[in-house]
Amino acid sequence: MTRTLNALIYGDVDLNLIDGSAVWAQSTVQALSLAGCRTRLVLKSPVRTERLTEPLAGLPGVTVVRPYEQCLVPGQGPRSSLSPMQASQLLARLDDDEPCDLLVLRGRRAVTRLVADGAFDGRIWAYLTDIPQSAAEMTETARTELARMAGACRHLLCQTEELRSFLETWIPEACGKSVLSPPAVPVPGFHLPERGTPHDPLRLVYTGKFAPLWNTLPMTRLPSALRERNVRAELHTVGDKIHDDHAHPEFKGQMSKALRATPGVHHHGGQSREKAMRIAADCDLGVGWRHPLLDASLELSTKVLEFGVLGLPVVLNRTPAHEALLGSDYPLYVPGNATLDDAAEAVALAVREPEARWTAGERCREAAGQYTLQAAADRWRTHLDRAFPSAPAALAARRRPLRVGVAGHDLKFLTRLLDHFRALPSLDLRIDAWPALSRHDRAASRELAEWADVVVVEWCGPAAVWYSRHKRRGSRLVVRLHRFELEGPWPRQVDIDAVDRVVCVSPYYARRTREHTGWPESKITVIPNWVDADQLDRPKAPGACFRLGMIGIAPSRKRLDLGLDVLEKLRAHDRRWHLSVKSKPPWEYWWIWNKPEERAHYEDVLRRMQTSPLLEGAVVFDDFGPDVPNWLRRIGHVLSTSDDESFHLAPAEGMASGAVPALLPWPGADEIYDRRWIHETPEAMADAIADLGPDGWRSAGELARTQVQESFSLERVARDWRELLASGPEKLP
Repeated sequence: MTRTLNALIYGDVDLNLIDGSAVWAQSTVQALSLAGCRTRLVLKSPVRTERLTEPLAGLPGVTVVRPYEQCLVPGQGPRSSLSPMQASQLLARLDDDEPCDLLVLRGRRAVTRLVADGAFDGRIWAYLTDIPQSAAEMTETARTELARMAGACRHLLCQTEELRSFLETWIPEACGKSVLSPPAVPVPGFHLPERGTPHDPLRLVYTGKFAPLWNTLPMTRLPSALRERNVRAELHTVGDKIHDDHAHPEFKGQMSKALRATPGVHHHGGQSREKAMRIAADCDLGVGWRHPLLDASLELSTKVLEFGVLGLPVVLNRTPAHEALLGSDYPLYVPGNATLDDAAEAVALAVREPEARWTAGERCREAAGQYTLQAAADRWRTHLDRAFPSAPAALAARRRPLRVGVAGHDLKFLTRLLDHFRALPSLDLRIDAWPALSRHDRAASRELAEWADVVVVEWCGPAAVWYSRHKRRGSRLVVRLHRFELEGPWPRQVDIDAVDRVVCVSPYYARRTREHTGWPESKITVIPNWVDADQLDRPKAPGACFRLGMIGIAPSRKRLDLGLDVLEKLRAHDRRWHLSVKSKPPWEYWWIWNKPEERAHYEDVLRRMQTSPLLEGAVVFDDFGPDVPNWLRRIGHVLSTSDDESFHLAPAEGMASGAVPALLPWPGADEIYDRRWIHETPEAMADAIADLGPDGWRSAGELARTQVQESFSLERVARDWRELLASGPEKLP
């Protein structure tokens, strides 16, 4: 990203009331400003307090748009907020005045409206928390709505890895578009007190909104519950947003009264974020105890991070998300279905055991260190660099954009490269998608051939033959050859004199191509398949080190039977080993299932899985789909047991996820992958896997991840393609 990007930000949130959603808007503006963006924050409501907007004044490139005060929305009153339709219309007008490169939106209603209006398709970066977060809530209507959102958005911003995985499992359109965007907390700009002997009385603190599921009403009874345990305590609360909950109509009045009149409760009202942090810093223990209904939430508590950056220990529920953040042995968890007494007991433990209080504080501090504003800015910069790549000098210097046409019947191996090409300045991209191997719209293909400076044909099949015979004088033609084409008639039919480059995905197949076709060596080059290392780099799930994985088991030359050999040998010594297979079943490929020898192979394999005592219950078949990064979180070793491959992407994808690859020596494997991952037999493969052990598995996985990032990352492969596309004759305009 070399140019300054324009960002619009709108949240379906009221910045007059301090809660996590309002703080998100402030933090996002600050992070984007640090990342170098010119940023406009559009407010939903008239300004009644400057607590959250004042810190944005004077930030480089930041403008706060105040629709009511600036009379931008006819009819908006001094107490009324923008509706989703009004917000959509206003954002479109602001975009007309000064086009934005990205629109960052928070709130399902707002995103739904903007997607329906269509003015920002491909530019929306949607931050969604108010969406279904469980299988029971994910209705077909919700799935359809979220799929439509994902299709129109450039990215879906997910607060946690768990939320990203959940979305990708249910919404295939979200795969490849979901990126992490966790909460950000500012580093305090003031001196923090020493965390030694706590105050007497003990000072508890809660900041944020007041709502039934946040246990804020029973929380006010903590001082009295602690008095019964001979602990003198007081509760300090900060915030001015009390939910008007239709399911609990009495709550608002009771909460207001409790804050106002409960002995031992000191309510500080609404405060700026810095003032709230100063109040919290002067306390001894944060309270994050919530109703058990929130234990399954896929969100990350901003409160834990805000207290953590102050070094405050926090009493909170034991949940998977909290255990991932703070560890399963964090000392101040309250149990599931925790009562007021359970919360009081956890506080009393922190008083009785200084070591537990100190450990909890350090854990919270260390966790919060990963979520600073600077970390958020760095994360945004990475996302933006990928979404808005810089053009190489050869393209940037052109008088007009380079016209690139891509043709082929199956472009699945180019998807993310095509996204990259579309984002490149100084490059225009058009697609000629053939509906079948030998079927196409001849008029559309002729139009593309006449228009393009460079045509890239995916697969050296009929499309390559056609374009080699219809090449425009002065243009360039690049053909990408995989493996199966060499067994067909098409390479002999291609007019090689019209082809400028043949791209092979491995050195072995580059040699085979030269030997099989006799084409000039100068025309054949190697650019490997790409791996989206950033999307695949995710934390492993518990138990992953004992799970093998195979991606794609059809046709029979993929040799699932040899994968079962490996599994049986491992399970003969340790029944914790399992195999997960992510693949379409072979009978869904007509060209495979029509062959008797293929059917016989799979019948033998399935019978073996049913009759082998070592394989009973040990093989899981998962649905074929794009959610490979999420699936690989559960996989510790990816197997490649094929008879032959041109590249085999599965081991590389596994490596990017931190899984250890294990390959049999199919021809050319050692020219793509490090020999340490290649084993002569299934037995040797099983022995090598078993010998690693958990610690060896982790270090081997880190090495594998580093290797794939250096050799096959999307950025590395895209750079090679950019250089190839930009290296045309000087006479091209």
